[in-house]
Amino acid sequence: MTAGSGTGLRTSGSGIWSVGAALIAAVVLAPLVAVVWLALNPTENIWPHLISTTLPRYFGNTAYLAAGVAVLTAAIGAGSAWLISMYRFPFSGWLEWLLLLPLAIPAYVTAYALVDFLDYSGPVQGALREAFGWTSARDYWFPEVRARWAAVLVLAASLYPYVYLLARSAFREQSGGSYEVARALGAGPVGLFLRVGLPLARPAIAAGAAIAMMETVADFGVVDYFGVQTLTTGIFTTWLEAGNAGGAAQIAGVVLTVIMVLLALEKRSRRHSRYYQSARQPRPINRTELHGATGWVATGLCLAPFTMGFVLPVSVISAYAWSNPEAWFGPGLSRALVHTLVTGGAAAVLTVLAALFMVYGVRMTGRRLPRTLLPLTAVGYAAPGAVLAVGILIPLAAIDHRLADAILALTGTDPGLLLTGSAFAIILAYVVRFFALAQSAADSAFGRISPSLPMAARSLGRTAGGALREVYMPLIRGSVASAVLMVFVESVKELPATMLLRPFNYETLATRVHEKASLENLGDAAPAALLVMLVGLIATMVLARANLTRRR
Repeated sequence: MTAGSGTGLRTSGSGIWSVGAALIAAVVLAPLVAVVWLALNPTENIWPHLISTTLPRYFGNTAYLAAGVAVLTAAIGAGSAWLISMYRFPFSGWLEWLLLLPLAIPAYVTAYALVDFLDYSGPVQGALREAFGWTSARDYWFPEVRARWAAVLVLAASLYPYVYLLARSAFREQSGGSYEVARALGAGPVGLFLRVGLPLARPAIAAGAAIAMMETVADFGVVDYFGVQTLTTGIFTTWLEAGNAGGAAQIAGVVLTVIMVLLALEKRSRRHSRYYQSARQPRPINRTELHGATGWVATGLCLAPFTMGFVLPVSVISAYAWSNPEAWFGPGLSRALVHTLVTGGAAAVLTVLAALFMVYGVRMTGRRLPRTLLPLTAVGYAAPGAVLAVGILIPLAAIDHRLADAILALTGTDPGLLLTGSAFAIILAYVVRFFALAQSAADSAFGRISPSLPMAARSLGRTAGGALREVYMPLIRGSVASAVLMVFVESVKELPATMLLRPFNYETLATRVHEKASLENLGDAAPAALLVMLVGLIATMVLARANLTRRR
């Protein structure tokens, strides 16, 4: 049952829930509408200047990164998922779950670790100089680390689990009989993958690669650290350095258009494809044992992305944290931690409450508008944080000034900027950005409950709110808790929206890591980075456990 389907609970009082759902949808969609309006009606039209100077470079670099990440994540994610699903080899049981762990590490942390590891003063080049007797960089050639290729590598190492998770599920849902028939017809291991496994899993792989591309377009921390000028960095440059909010809105409009095109292409690529399973329970796949060198090669292939995406950043950052214990007591770390807990916690609770109210409100009413708006609210998750910041801060600042003027006229006291001068804008950005996560979890949780239970509650005199509180909530509290955790984790890692919307001298763990690392001070950045990684690791373990529970 979907959110748009009936529940048998509609009454004359359902209009309150319908109006509330529509208001929540309006709040979530307002920043995106504001970006479009600001891009089409800028105070200063700099389209000719952008097109003739920086926009081609921004767009070209963004396309290069997105294409490179899509290819790498598809290859790594699908390849490792195929090995894990089809074969048994040394440590395959452990690697099945270890391959998910890079999701816990923000890509910008991996970028800092890679540069530290491969840079001139790092252990790799240091070992080469010692081994071959080189004395300076003039004696040997080493690729430039802060370059586009390195950004692609870092982003792919951080984002491949999206493809891996979806592809692994797709491979395991296929019938083992298909592979037995293919083997009987003479197909070898490569033929099985190319002719049977890959075509059937293509929608899942395409969906995972599309998510990775959207995350790449939205990224700021990695590309800024590597000095790659993309559309997202262009928003920061045009707004903060050139002081042109209208130009930033125009670039944000281009980013939003790119995201929408990616979504449309991914959807179109699967429109004419049909993949059906037998009505009977599919025969499970019998995994083949790999022995000797072949088994260890498979282990190495799966171990490589896990090492790059998890072991490397954790090792480098942990080494810095261990060698600089005084950094844990450095000025600002405790304040950044408190700010992170407050903004992330408030955003998580508000987002999940709003999602529960909206999904339940849509289920309570048969009106078309709330049902139409519900899927549109998921667009916020596809929009980069920098784009949402433009759509939030510019209109909110105008409202803030008018509100302050009104209070000053009424009371004679200047209250300052109440909205943009506090964490309110950051929390609002988190709510809009991650509303889709909470909405999806709420919709799934409500759909698993039989309509007869709330109908029985209503027949016993419970109101709609009473049925939600006494019937639904006890049954879906696990899903609600998971949704709160996921939104909190994503809020902790969010960097571009936080950097653009934070008040002066307001730090979170993410902004502290970025600022310290940008100054090449990984020692002071390490404690905050470890805290961010720890939060992400907890969420990834919850995700893995939930996935294991569903399989059982």
